[in-house]
Amino acid sequence: MNEATPQQPSRRSVLWTAGAAGAGIGVGGMSGIGAQSAAAAPTAPTVPSTPPRRDATMAGVPFERRGTVRVGLVGLGQRGGEMIDLFLALPGVRVVALCDTVRAKAAAAAAKVTSAGQPAPALYTKGDHDFENLCERADVDFVFVATPWDWHFEMCRTAMRCGKHVGVECPLAMELGQLWELVDTSERTRRHCMQLENCCYGRNEMRVLRMAHAGLFGELLHGAGAYIHDLRQLMFDPGYYEGPWRRLWHTRLKGDVYPTHGFGPVANYMDVNRGDRAVRISTVGSPALGLAAYREQHMPAGDPSWKESYVESDMSISLVQTAKGRVIRLEHAVSNPHPYSRLNILGGTKGVFEDYPARIYLEPEMTDDRWGDFGAYAQWDHWLWKEHSNPPGGHGGMDYIMLYRLMQCMRLGLVPDFDVYDAATWSAPVPLSHASIKAKGAPQEIPDFTRGLWAKARPGVDSAKPAE
Repeated sequence: MNEATPQQPSRRSVLWTAGAAGAGIGVGGMSGIGAQSAAAAPTAPTVPSTPPRRDATMAGVPFERRGTVRVGLVGLGQRGGEMIDLFLALPGVRVVALCDTVRAKAAAAAAKVTSAGQPAPALYTKGDHDFENLCERADVDFVFVATPWDWHFEMCRTAMRCGKHVGVECPLAMELGQLWELVDTSERTRRHCMQLENCCYGRNEMRVLRMAHAGLFGELLHGAGAYIHDLRQLMFDPGYYEGPWRRLWHTRLKGDVYPTHGFGPVANYMDVNRGDRAVRISTVGSPALGLAAYREQHMPAGDPSWKESYVESDMSISLVQTAKGRVIRLEHAVSNPHPYSRLNILGGTKGVFEDYPARIYLEPEMTDDRWGDFGAYAQWDHWLWKEHSNPPGGHGGMDYIMLYRLMQCMRLGLVPDFDVYDAATWSAPVPLSHASIKAKGAPQEIPDFTRGLWAKARPGVDSAKPAE
């Protein structure tokens, strides 16, 4: 979304300006610290104490049952343009409204809706804040947000204030204060706010989850997750990300700006917020060299990217400790040559699983110090993958599985597999890893967004198959 109204600057121009200034971001909010003065900033920001709960928890709160889920989509770029196809393939779902400041993208998405045999959706294309009008519609039950990260907080908050459940692409928000406000808004409005973390619904992830809960790994000890993906070409492609917005975060933050793909699945294995909780994070980072080197080789003189100073660590490594003493390692690396990997590791007293490639070692059946065949454990597949063995869509089908399950929960009036507390926890490493790196690896407290309810066991992604 990047088109401007005559009265205000476009999102693209704002982001270009921010990138040229080398703006920084603090744990509590935008610090406005330029590249030259960043070193003088406090190195150990104070994490605010847990605010008191003013409203009832949203943990365990079911959706309202409905025969048809009416969906509005905000953001129809690369991600939103793909996901609308899956919404249209789901049973009991109708796409009623679309929003993007680029009208051509909204029109192309609307054509998909009518081609699928649904009525023409309403279009909202009049500037950066037309999403507010979409959220105010009485015939929208769920708002899907797939916009640049800068807008996730505002759009989720607006949707809930307008009485809509909302699901957002990762991360949920970029600042701790924003995460707390979304938690409070969810509780106050009684609307769910969910991080739509598709990797939690990968076939391997769901199989490992069920095996872990069945005790095959014994007592869980450690896990690891990552986002290791060479994005250099895409981040300098103005067509893919519709301008420099994603690259510009590399001029603002030093740590893990995209933790949820790795954190979410491992948190599920360990029942984080459902019997255990993440209590602190310590992060170290390598020098930031990859993007500047790529620019040197590929970008012409005079390109706006030459005004940017990159501070994002080419590799950040975080260690998260849980209340039960378990350790979760998170890695983020998108600026150097490396085959794609999310690591996806889980270890316990009886054995270990490691992905990319998938391999397993479990006792007592394995005793020769050689990896075993993970494919031999297909009987532990989640019922969603047994029911949808060849799902449509990208990312190996996990996108479809995620949306199918979410829409099923809404249609049947079920409790969602994850909630605003999970969303806030999984996104907390964004500001906290930055703070830890600035403090030379000093541990940073991860807030208890559940306000003490984490110790209570409750269902999550390892769900039972409902009766339709």
